[in-house]
Amino acid sequence: MKKAVCIISGGMDSAVASFIAKRDGYEIVAVHFNYGQRTERKELEAFEAIAKVLGAKTYVINLNFFKQIGASALVDTNIPVPEEGIKPGIPVTYVPFRNGIFLSIAAAIAEKEGASAIYIGVVEEDSSGYPDCRESFIDAMQKAINLGTKDETHITIQTPLIHLKKEDIVGLGAKLGVPLERTWSCYQSEDAACGVCDSCRLRLKGFQKAGLKDKIPYKTKPTS
Repeated sequence: MKKAVCIISGGMDSAVASFIAKRDGYEIVAVHFNYGQRTERKELEAFEAIAKVLGAKTYVINLNFFKQIGASALVDTNIPVPEEGIKPGIPVTYVPFRNGIFLSIAAAIAEKEGASAIYIGVVEEDSSGYPDCRESFIDAMQKAINLGTKDETHITIQTPLIHLKKEDIVGLGAKLGVPLERTWSCYQSEDAACGVCDSCRLRLKGFQKAGLKDKIPYKTKPTS
């Protein structure tokens, strides 16, 4: 059976992407990264729940160097997570070259596992802030993986959500039976989502536009 390595953060987008891989007939190898993010415990819990539903083989990779590098509100608690809404430019929640590092490790795992695809839940809706969510970046990483693996290795990066809006992702997740209530998107809180960070705002907007109820707990919800 063909295999796909799915990078699963525990968030909604990566969960939906992994269920698409399952629908596409792949045996799933689920990969999760602990990198010192504020919601590391909750994201790992969400990953484990999703991987269990998928019946996936799992890898949990610990990357302590992200906290050493810092430069992001997700790993440096001295930098506050913005709560005033999404603004133009690269936000302080951007983790330098995170997806590049994740894809490099996923490629190594894929080559070892004999997988022919890597699924990652990047969305260009987020790319106004995150350069490593852009399609042009993924294309460049695809070339690097082709050049940096054995000649007989053929791995394709799959980005099934890259051109979708959040409401489309919510609707697709519901259709595929993704346990969206087990996913976690908040940048800064683990017991109840803050409701006001950029990620919470995008998620809530997606559920609202899809006409569905988000069942995870929130401390508050933005008024706009």
